[in-house]
Amino acid sequence: MHPVNAAHEALGRWSRSLRLAWRAWWHTMFVGAQILVLALTPSSYGAGTHRQRVLSSLYRATAPLLTWFLVLSALVSLVLIRIVVATAYSYGLSQYALEVLVRTLVLELIPLYVAMFVAVRYAMPGAQEVRKQLALQQREGELPERQMLLADQLLPRALGSMFSVLLLAGLSSVVALVLTYLTVYGFSPWGFPGYTRAVGSVFSPAVALIFALKTFFFALAVAVVPLAAASLPDHDSRFSRRGDMSEFARLFSVVLLIEVASLVGNYY
Repeated sequence: MHPVNAAHEALGRWSRSLRLAWRAWWHTMFVGAQILVLALTPSSYGAGTHRQRVLSSLYRATAPLLTWFLVLSALVSLVLIRIVVATAYSYGLSQYALEVLVRTLVLELIPLYVAMFVAVRYAMPGAQEVRKQLALQQREGELPERQMLLADQLLPRALGSMFSVLLLAGLSSVVALVLTYLTVYGFSPWGFPGYTRAVGSVFSPAVALIFALKTFFFALAVAVVPLAAASLPDHDSRFSRRGDMSEFARLFSVVLLIEVASLVGNYY
């Protein structure tokens, strides 16, 4: 093949992939803005069948995951706590163990793995169900209108994903803080004043605000990115099945950007 033709074809493929990527990201931001506006308007889901769909999504996104996720989170937290505490004592740095645990476990790790867990167990399978239903409706010639799709399908699932991430992150953080206290002080109540002072010194107003915003944006990303990809037709206007790894990679890139931004805010 002539070098000029090869370069022209490579440039064409690159431009097509760039247009598709831009279209996907623009669609994600657009759907995210629509879902956020509807979520901030309780009248859009506060009564009738919409209310029932939202309540059902909240239950299905949280109740089946709650018990065994908290057990798994407690086991992982206990292992990390024992490692950090034992290492700190062996190097004579026990006074820094609590701060290190709170910063690494509660501030950084728990929101991250809660977001990934909810994405894999609820958000992404739910998005695949939406896309499968849209493909079936397209074959039957009964595709719903945009506003109906948002109100009936996307908004309830998005609210369920957000609620699940926020609830599991909050409960996991409480469990990790309780296990940290029991590991360091045992069942003695005399360490409580020093423990609360050490935890409070970590959660300054700025750090607490960044933690809350990071958890919220994690929940928003988990809620929006899979559903936006599911509601986006292919270049031939069809809803064919897509690979889970590509959708997970897109979601993980958004979560990673949020994590990097929170690290910059906390430590720079």
